[in-house]
Parts: sequence; structure tokens; C-alpha cells
Amino acid sequence: MIVGIDDTDSRKGMCTTYLCAVLVDELKNYGEVSTPRLVRLNPCIPFKTRGNGAVSFEISIEKEEEVKEEVKARVRELSELNEEGTNPGVVFIGDRVLNTISVKDEERLKYFYETAVREVLTLEDAYAIITDLQLDYFGLKNKRGLIGALAAVSFFVLQRNKPDYYDCTYELIAYRKKDNRGKARVIDETSVWDADTATYPLTWDTVDAANNKIVFAPHSPCPVLFGIRGDSVDAIYKAYGLIHAEPEERKMLFITNQGTDFHLIPLDVATKEKMQDYHSYVLDGMVCSNPRTIEGGHVVFSISLSDSGTIECIAYEPTKGFRTIIRKLRVGDAVRVYGSQKNETLNLEKIDIMELNQVEEKNPRCDKCGRSMESAGRLQGYRCKRCGTYRADKAVVTVDRVLEKGLYEAPPVARRHLSKPLVRMFEANKKIHPSR
Repeated sequence: MIVGIDDTDSRKGMCTTYLCAVLVDELKNYGEVSTPRLVRLNPCIPFKTRGNGAVSFEISIEKEEEVKEEVKARVRELSELNEEGTNPGVVFIGDRVLNTISVKDEERLKYFYETAVREVLTLEDAYAIITDLQLDYFGLKNKRGLIGALAAVSFFVLQRNKPDYYDCTYELIAYRKKDNRGKARVIDETSVWDADTATYPLTWDTVDAANNKIVFAPHSPCPVLFGIRGDSVDAIYKAYGLIHAEPEERKMLFITNQGTDFHLIPLDVATKEKMQDYHSYVLDGMVCSNPRTIEGGHVVFSISLSDSGTIECIAYEPTKGFRTIIRKLRVGDAVRVYGSQKNETLNLEKIDIMELNQVEEKNPRCDKCGRSMESAGRLQGYRCKRCGTYRADKAVVTVDRVLEKGLYEAPPVARRHLSKPLVRMFEANKKIHPSR
């Protein structure tokens, strides 16, 4: 039986991954339990709590009802039910369904998972599949968590049947003892930097070297002590063994869609006419307005899209040094931008600078004295007041650019869970500039 859970936390506490870790440990008394999955859903959803994550796991048992009651009891007990935005949902896919699931049913689950990560779904969308597949479910309050719970079990079914179908990474999460929650986390930062040095790039987003910060530990009062992300389980456990921190209650390894860019709607789908807020896109375009810094330290520029229309792109102040790269762009540069749309503006996560405009028009210089000529009036060319010489057009010159072509990214301190770090994006003939 596969179990999916979502929306048990709030901004004030709890974490759905912690509830999953508790259940995985406890349910081993009933039967064999799989490595759980952590599925990050659409990061733009306005009613998310923090990372918009749902969880799922599989347990091999004969008496499913007993385990279902145990899961329901723990969800009731640990969920932040007093908080307005907490609406838990649990979906069960029993062995009967798993053994009879059709190709059509699998396609529906695939569509639901992918849509949950990239677009916006309603509770009615979840109920339609739950009803048609005759899935058992459980929810509290308005039950909105059923959307994430169904997406999480859908991901598990797809990965269970086709392990290599989706790009996946890992995260090892350590959880705090109950008495320590709400207090400042005790983590030896020197050991964290040592762990990163020993395991990067097989582990990533543990530290932000450019901003001199550790970024693998949250600042909220949730049960999470820290999380180590990476592509290698061995490297993750090696890093874990090097880190010195307060005693933990438990730890759990998750298989996850983090660091995969799966939230991005690809080039062949994204067009100006179809673009909507709360969606994330990859777009090709030409810089059509030079970057400008606005109030708050955010940097804004516009691109003309390859199909039609223009869109403003913004690098927010929390992206720190990434803005320095953006400020070096100029009109005529060919770029590929990655980010989410809000208020018809693309919030940048990455940028691929594909071609640099190295041509610049300047007032011509006088052939006699070498001084810069001045405009003779609108559409009247240029004259040298000293020598009286005349030129009809501006001079076209080649300029050196301090900016290099290639891929750039927002730093770890500002990175979304789903954003793929550049250390995972090695491509032939493509230079990457990882943010450390």
C-alpha cells in the first residue's frame, strides 16, 4: 500500500516530512517500509506554507486497515490543526488498485503529478481521480491537502514502475528533539563548511560561499534541524558524519524531485499568449531594455520574446551577487531566462547568456581633429563645430564586454527547492558559472 500525505504544517511549526519520518519508523512494526518520497509541488502557489512539499511511502502488509488507522491517528495528533491554512489530506493506494492499475490510469496519475508541480489544481481535480480509481482517503478541515497527497502517491507509482523516468535527487533530514524546538539551532558552522568541502558537488546547497552563510538549516520553529541534499547517498552520509550539531531525535533519507527544474514549463510550450501568473517558464528572448535598479535594490530589464511580445524580468534583492551579472546585460544580448511569473513579470532563477551584443553606436569622431562630433539636430546628422566637418550617421564600433557567455544562477541563499543547481547542468559546449 502506498500512502501520501500533505498540508499538516504551518508557518508556526511542524513539518510534513517529520510526520512522514515518524510514521516510517513506527510502521516498520507492521511490515517493510520503503524509502519515502518528498515531492515539491508548484512553488508559486500563494496558499503554500513554506516549501510546498508532500510525502509518500510504501508499506508491504496484509492488514491495510490497521495501518490506515495508525496513519490517520498520527495526522490528527501532529497536524497544526489550530492554524487557518493547515488542511491535511491523506491518500491510500492499496494493493488491489496497484495490482490492477491500467495504462490509462497511470497516465492520469502522471498528468496529475506533473500538473501539480507546474500548474494550479483544484480539490475537485483530486476528487475526480480518487473517485474513478476508488482510492481510500482521509482529510481534515477543508481537505485541500488531498491535492498534494495524491500528487505524492502518483509520483511514487510512476517511479515504482519506471525508476529512471524522472530525474531525482536525495535529501537526508535530521530532526530536533522536542525540547529544543523553538530555540536557536546549535550547529558547528566550521564542521558544515568542512562537510561541504569534502562532498561538493555530490552534495549541494549546504552552504553559500559567496554570501558566507550556511543554508541547509531552516530558521523557522519547525522540527527540522538540517537537511543535506545531493546526488549521491554515500556523499550525503559522509557529509552528515562530518557535521557537529545538537542531539537529534531522528533522521530520514528521502528520494525527491528537488533540484530538477521540473517546475519549469519548457520552451516548446511557453508562449506569451499562454503564460499565466503562478507558473514557471523557460523563455528565449533578446534584451530590449537596459537593466535598471529600482527601489529595494531589485534589478529589472525587458526581453522581446522569440514568438511575440515582451516581458519584464526581475532579479530580486535577496539574489545578491546574481544582480551584478544582470546589471551587465545590455540591449541586443540574446538570453534564455528561467523563472516564475508574478504580476506579468518573470522572477529570475537562472539565466543563460547565449550571445553578447558587442556592437555599439557612438557619435562619430571628426576626421580632422579627432574630437567627438555633435548632433546637428534631429535627423540632421553630426557636425564638428571646430572643423565644420559633417557625418550623416553614427559610428558603429566593437566594444569589449566584461560579461562572459554561459549559465548563471541565483545563489543558494535565494534558491528554490526545485531549482536545479548549475553543478547538475553540465552540457557540451556550454559554460556554467555555479553560484557558491
